[in-house]
Amino acid sequence: MRVIFMGTPDFSVPALRAIAARHDVAAVYSQPPRAAGRGQKPRPSPVHRAAETLGIPVRTPERLKSPEEQAAFAALGADVAVVVAYGLILPQPVLDAPRLGCLNIHASLLPRWRGAAPINRAIMAGDAETGVAIMQMQAGLDTGPVLAEARTPIGPEDTTADLHDRLAEMGAALIGDVLDRLPLPAAPQPSEGVTYAQKIDKAEARIDWALPAPQVDRQIRGLSPFPGAWCMLGGERIKLLRSRLAAGAGAPGTVLQGFTIACGTGAVEVLEAQREGKRPMPAAEVLRGLTLPDRLD
Repeated sequence: MRVIFMGTPDFSVPALRAIAARHDVAAVYSQPPRAAGRGQKPRPSPVHRAAETLGIPVRTPERLKSPEEQAAFAALGADVAVVVAYGLILPQPVLDAPRLGCLNIHASLLPRWRGAAPINRAIMAGDAETGVAIMQMQAGLDTGPVLAEARTPIGPEDTTADLHDRLAEMGAALIGDVLDRLPLPAAPQPSEGVTYAQKIDKAEARIDWALPAPQVDRQIRGLSPFPGAWCMLGGERIKLLRSRLAAGAGAPGTVLQGFTIACGTGAVEVLEAQREGKRPMPAAEVLRGLTLPDRLD
């Protein structure tokens, strides 16, 4: 098939590679290069770099609202467009241009967790499973009918980074199967069970040790690696990146043993942390260079 691919972050790259291996990718659309790094030089997105490696033309418009951009998109003559975390809203003329429309790879089991941060929110809510859905795009926010889905359990120690990588590969495999079988029937999303995955706010990242241990544990894992749940250790902010539930009890924030911290009920064992200006390290390595106080704030 002749495909237009639209995506920006690392999550989108496996799908691009899978599609390019089996179909004719006419063009890749990605967000424009953004200033990054110490020199603040414009840096192409992960999808942009992957497309260049594959020898696929890349387009990086700031928006798709102009008649000129929409005409250029339509002129590609695509059978279908595949959209994976692109970052721009697609106007109706763009949605309508490919012969078979636009398909989206969404990292949740729709209609649960429509929106910007489905992986984080699934972990933070304590969901037992999640997955990827291939959706026929409509004008609404993740409201289109679903062509296919794949499921995976959320393990008791899974972080957003772990699920991100697993779901990216699942999405790549699933979109490959869907493209091979188009056109496919699509099932409308049920009206029950709709939830919205609001964008993560950095204000959510500070840990409140007075909360129950399961909630603190899910906060740590759901916000790892970014923005990273954090607390104060003496006068230093430290990010907690991996954890698990542990036995023990005490006043909230009390250091019980090693890197096990008492919560409002129960306790959490920190497995990986990051000190200011340092790389992420296993808890045992952190403790070799640091003496924990009796209580964390």
